[in-house]
Amino acid sequence: MNDELIRRIVRNRAVYLMILPGFLYFIIFKYVPMWGLVISFQDYRPYEGIFGSEWVGFKHYERLFTDPLFWRIFRNTIMLFGLNLLFYFPLPIILAVMLNEVRLAAFKRFVQTAVYIPHFMSWVIIVSISFVMLTMDGGIVNEGLASLGLEKQNFLLNKNWLRPMYILQVIWREAGWGTIVYLAAIAAIDPQLYEAARMDGAGRFRQIWHITLPSIRSVIVVLLILKIGDVLELGFEHVYLLLNSMNREVGEIFDTFVYTAGLRQGQFSFSTAVGFFKSFVGLLLVIIANWLAKKFGEEGVY
Repeated sequence: MNDELIRRIVRNRAVYLMILPGFLYFIIFKYVPMWGLVISFQDYRPYEGIFGSEWVGFKHYERLFTDPLFWRIFRNTIMLFGLNLLFYFPLPIILAVMLNEVRLAAFKRFVQTAVYIPHFMSWVIIVSISFVMLTMDGGIVNEGLASLGLEKQNFLLNKNWLRPMYILQVIWREAGWGTIVYLAAIAAIDPQLYEAARMDGAGRFRQIWHITLPSIRSVIVVLLILKIGDVLELGFEHVYLLLNSMNREVGEIFDTFVYTAGLRQGQFSFSTAVGFFKSFVGLLLVIIANWLAKKFGEEGVY
């Protein structure tokens, strides 16, 4: 470590101190646990430990790709991710653009507060509210259907309703919070561009289409790449709370399967192999998506 580097660190010590907690978090909770991936190549037994467990090579990976249950879980995960990408991802962009067009400051702050609040509620609360609204025993939705002379629907136990419930809850909780990055990007756009467009006779929609959206395109691409990296990472808690014996066929995903196989059934090596596969696919897709982004002239994430 040369003197110039030491002086630079001392000069920017406040910045490094702010970075330190996040840096330690990733080292301790993300990188150090990677050592545990070795048990996916063993028949791991807790009482024998990592060094005492039998080495079995790719046995658990062979089981993973030959088990029919794996392909059902893979299909379910891809379906939920596809719905997430199709219906949820564009909404924060649309909502941010709409909020940016609001000129009444008080109304804008009220709407922002209203759409941010669900993000601070846990999935337990979100799913519980949905349960109260959708239950057949006094739920407001079914009571409304009954008052219109329509048949009540068992939303909670019908497997056909699990995916719509999942995506609607994601939109409700996260769409507002997702606007923050886009609003920040919009705020950085040079106002002179809008003034020039108005002088050329462009209306609000043309300004949005030709100035706002192209100006935040790089941000959209970066967040899309990161979203693609989470293709198999849909979140354990949310889906687990929606699962029951009637909808598990279409709702079981990798996150819930790892919990069931690893913690409840004690298949530590197999569940680790599943988790490693999920992470590897996410990393591979980020690399491919970033390469494609750069191929089309975007900046990408690295």
